[in-house]
Amino acid sequence: MATMNRVFLMGNLTKDPELRYTPSGTPVANLRLAVNSTFKGQDGQRKEDVCYVTIVVWNKQAELCNQYLKKGRPVLVEGRLIYRSWEQEGKTRSTLEVRADRVQFMGRREDAGPSPESSEEPVPVMDEPTGGGSPDASDEEPPF
Repeated sequence: MATMNRVFLMGNLTKDPELRYTPSGTPVANLRLAVNSTFKGQDGQRKEDVCYVTIVVWNKQAELCNQYLKKGRPVLVEGRLIYRSWEQEGKTRSTLEVRADRVQFMGRREDAGPSPESSEEPVPVMDEPTGGGSPDASDEEPPF
């Protein structure tokens, strides 16, 4: 039986990232994301709904999120759902979170200070496409 666990979310951070380190020194950050959606209610009026999601980011990406992201900043998250449970004060607690594979910073860069793109490293140049296509294909804008 085939399965798939993939999540794509775009929203705004509800607070600054919370960075911590595991006992072995691995960085992990929690992001709180608000994902807004609009719909028409039964009365025909436009309504808004907000879903709050916890995003867990690991390793170097966690440190980058902590460095460059702030409350209110829009982000695009790609990841997978993770269910975890634990005992606290004699009760079993549980949560459903998104473990991020990729966090894309969106919006204006000045919202959160310098961006990773403004580092001293040169931006890699994409190679020209090989085979097929028109001779001026390299002069065209990408379709995305």
